Amino acid sequence: MSETTTDVLVIGSGIAGCAAALAAVREGADVTMATKATQPEGSSSWWAQGGIAVSKDDPEQFKADIIEASDGTADPDAVDVLVENANDAVRDVLLETLDVEFDRADGAGSPASKQDLDFGQEAAHSDERILHVDASTGKAIHVPFLNYLDAHDSVEIREDTAALDLVRHEGRVYGAMLEHDGEVEPTFAGATILATGGIGELYPNSTNPVGMTGDGIGMAALAGADVADMEYVQFHPTVCVDAEEQFLVSEAVRGEGALLKNGDGERFMPDYHDDAELAPRDVVARAVETEREQTGEVRLDVSPLDFEREFPDLVELCEDGGIDYTDGIPVAAAEHFLCGGVAVDDRGRASLDDLYAVGETARTGVHGANRLASTSLLEGLVWGLRAGEDAVGREVQTMEAPELLNRDPELPEKFARDKFHRLRRVMDEYVGLERTPEDLNRAQGVLRRLKGEVDAYVRTRTSRSLYELRHASITALLIARAASENPESRGTHYLAEAAETTAD
Repeated sequence: MSETTTDVLVIGSGIAGCAAALAAVREGADVTMATKATQPEGSSSWWAQGGIAVSKDDPEQFKADIIEASDGTADPDAVDVLVENANDAVRDVLLETLDVEFDRADGAGSPASKQDLDFGQEAAHSDERILHVDASTGKAIHVPFLNYLDAHDSVEIREDTAALDLVRHEGRVYGAMLEHDGEVEPTFAGATILATGGIGELYPNSTNPVGMTGDGIGMAALAGADVADMEYVQFHPTVCVDAEEQFLVSEAVRGEGALLKNGDGERFMPDYHDDAELAPRDVVARAVETEREQTGEVRLDVSPLDFEREFPDLVELCEDGGIDYTDGIPVAAAEHFLCGGVAVDDRGRASLDDLYAVGETARTGVHGANRLASTSLLEGLVWGLRAGEDAVGREVQTMEAPELLNRDPELPEKFARDKFHRLRRVMDEYVGLERTPEDLNRAQGVLRRLKGEVDAYVRTRTSRSLYELRHASITALLIARAASENPESRGTHYLAEAAETTAD
């Protein structure tokens, strides 16, 4: 078996992985970035619409908004790291290094100075602090970021390359087993940074791109790393699921004045929260699903704003998907973001030596039970930079890599597809927006059996789809188990029976 070495191995190519690679290169390291994606669209960062929040001149108010949106569960120290580094990180990387053309106050793309940036408003923010590029902010950041790194002599980007397993021994991670085109080999590194993104493939409806199977969390947990807050799965309330290809409708649209109306044509959010359409995401998502069940549908009325001028990218998505937005955009809640993940400190360090996690793979403590809008790109940027800088300088050591068996390489026809369908059905029915203790127990039983079936195949076969299924089943079981062990409804973790009892 051949092997390669690198100073820092980054697994994943979203904004968090890119930021980690950039910081490591700046410190003089050689970086290998392994990504399953074959194009930028394969990363969740590319799909981020709303924007990236900054502290402006009031980090304390930004901190207060983050903690309030989390229902008081965010770690104040972690939030301090985020808000105190927000302005500098965005200025350094996005404005000065990548020269991202954020929308300007006097019109998108104008040559105005950086002081004329247009700051948007989104749900649960008490101030206009969101930098954006139409409704395609992630794409506007991610593409130049990848291009910048790809042009750097010290960065090797391996596309269409999946991490199957971590190479670890006695509490330390030495690298990972990487698969490309059916061939598997170890890559040893002084530090390994997990930045594999979210868990969208665990649910039937998600805003994530294809391939988000919880790989980093599954590998880290299997290696013995600590995970935390896995029960906190955020659902986005406005996803157009009726289009030919479903798409997210940015929270910024509601920030500009769009209204949610039910099947009877009635605006309903003022009945659920004082902030109406700008209430925290978990509140809006549950309200949307309640109204859909009671009245048949929910539409986002964009007539109060100049939708065509302010959100041309969304107009194009509507037209491409066969949606007449003048009648309102039909929306539903869909899985969006995992607030938990691999437990890390303020530098992204996991509980295993020389292992880091950043972005949606990590649980930094910033989000607690519910994430504030437009903080995901910022968290990935800030923790990516801090992790990449900290990861440099560790000795690269090789060791005997784990043997991934391939005695019987052929999987039964449709095996992974059928098992994924079963996993998604269980997560949708039992571990969704609303949960009960009974449903969570049922989910754990099914997921344990599923994991056992997958493990049996892993003993004799090695393939990307099988290991993705393994990571997904481990991650799904961790979510169901954490939800079952938490009796308190907070934020995105909503126990229907507990809520009813509290209301009584």
